[in-house]
Amino acid sequence: MDRPSLGAVAIGRNEGDRLKACLRSLTAVCDLVVYVDSGSSDDSVEFARSLGVHVVELDQARPFTAARARNAGFERLVSENSPPEFVQFVDGDCRVEAGWLQAGLTELSGDARLGLVTGWRSEIHPEASVYNAMFQMDWHRPAGEIATCGGDMMVRTKAFREIGGFNPRVIAAEDDDFCLRLGKAGWALRRLPVLMTWHDADMKSFGPWWKRSMRDGHGFAQVGQMHPPHFQRERLRVWGYGLVLPLIFLAGLLLFPWLSLAVLMIYALSWLRTAAGLRRRDLTRGMAIRQAALLTLSKIPNLFGMLTYYRRRLSGDDMKIIEYK
Repeated sequence: MDRPSLGAVAIGRNEGDRLKACLRSLTAVCDLVVYVDSGSSDDSVEFARSLGVHVVELDQARPFTAARARNAGFERLVSENSPPEFVQFVDGDCRVEAGWLQAGLTELSGDARLGLVTGWRSEIHPEASVYNAMFQMDWHRPAGEIATCGGDMMVRTKAFREIGGFNPRVIAAEDDDFCLRLGKAGWALRRLPVLMTWHDADMKSFGPWWKRSMRDGHGFAQVGQMHPPHFQRERLRVWGYGLVLPLIFLAGLLLFPWLSLAVLMIYALSWLRTAAGLRRRDLTRGMAIRQAALLTLSKIPNLFGMLTYYRRRLSGDDMKIIEYK
């Protein structure tokens, strides 16, 4: 039996060598590859074309979002006379693992209920920084039936069309929104116990981590508002640890010093409890303590991101991406 047709959409901006590795990992297997560029100033577009990859350059007059880029890539794919039956979406800072594309095709072809399959993403250099190591911890999720996944996914073209693709106004957690709508439409989603992509975060300083955490908070608020009760636990933690406790701490400094001390103890207990949980996942003591400290602190930038969404929603401002690279 002939192999089902497979297209791929890679998205990126100034990804350099990471994009080159990404596209090379796709062109050897996929019938058609589209690269969607969001205003790169490097040689991304020229390199993609040198491989025979179709390029879509997004209009810079409109706000860039990953959702908008993926939709544009999909539309370019299906504009062909024989559009692919399945589409692999991948971020330009990821290299697709050899063997994944066939594994995903086999799973989707064998189960007509499946609208999407995904696999495991792994960090290329988790040892390079505590931030990279945190990504590595977050990428590895249990295999099986799932409700949501990240942006690296293989999707049935029919399912993508049925739900209208990604929502271009969602600047963060757009993949959660897409997956939730796919599930509500009756499609099954599955994570395979197979290595899918190698991610290169290359995050080595506090500033980019802070901005990415702000973007996460924006996603908690926006997608949580669109799909209650999704992200409800995350939002409650942000309100509690990012707003209520800091306000109580400040009030305690003015009125009751013991109250401020109690707040510090709550943060310390949260930090220690998180570190203990990370230790159970085989992290070294030092790495667990460092990651737990950042996870405890992350509620502050999460709060700023959530407030940014609420301000934009009330004022009618554009939902612009929060840059962190």
